[in-house]
This record gives sequence, C-alpha cells and structure tokens, in this order.
Amino acid sequence: MAGRKFNGHWKQTVRKSDSKWEEKLRVGCLKSTEHHPDTVPYVIQRKYYPDFKTTVGDTTVLIEAKGFFAETSEATKYKHVRDHLPEGHELVFLFMRSSTPMPRAQVKKDGTKTTMADWAEKNGFRWYTEDTINQLWES
Repeated sequence: MAGRKFNGHWKQTVRKSDSKWEEKLRVGCLKSTEHHPDTVPYVIQRKYYPDFKTTVGDTTVLIEAKGFFAETSEATKYKHVRDHLPEGHELVFLFMRSSTPMPRAQVKKDGTKTTMADWAEKNGFRWYTEDTINQLWES
C-alpha cells in the first residue's frame, strides 16, 4: 500500500479499523472473529554496555559518554535502560557539547532547538561535561 493515500472521508467516518482493507476483512471473511482483542504486552530483551562505571557513596554510577545522539530512538533507549536499572544504580551522561541539538529537534518559540542537556534534564538524568565531571564525586 506504499504511496496510496486514504481520503479524509475514510478517516472521519470509519474508526473501527486501521485501514480500508482491515475494515473489509472485519465485515467480510473474518466477521466471526474478535476484532482488536485485548492487547498483548511484549518485551524485547537487550543488553546495555555502559562506557564507564564508578561508585559514588553507595551508588553504582554508569557513565554514558555522548558526542551526539544519532537518532531519537537512541535517546529513548537510555530511558528504558534507566527504568530497568537495579536499585542503587544511576545512569548519567558526559556530553562532549551539551548544547548539541537533539535529532529532529523542532525550533522552539524562542528560536532555539532542544539540546542534549535539555533532553537530559527533562528526562531526569544528571549530565556533565569534561569540565564539570568532577562534581559527580563531590555530590
């Protein structure tokens, strides 16, 4: 169906199916089946290899050194890593240039783009630069 566009009428009137073909199946050869049943949760198992690891007090700190995020999905990965860290672990970022714009960043009202530092703060990550990384051990 690549390149095919659905008309606005379809989008406004048919909400039971994801596409015209799915709707045809729903009322046709698959009408006796359950359509859009309960969700099925799934997990994709991955492994994360931090760039550096240190201990600060009782906390194991994983340090990710980033020059830039190549894609938005890469940044999302780190939120998943953070959410699955064991208790007593923290993921922090060491940015080469914290003012580097995020990939696909839209221009904000003030004329700037969301930077890596903005992203880190918004998502609850501590971040440092080479000039400030020593603060990690002072906290």
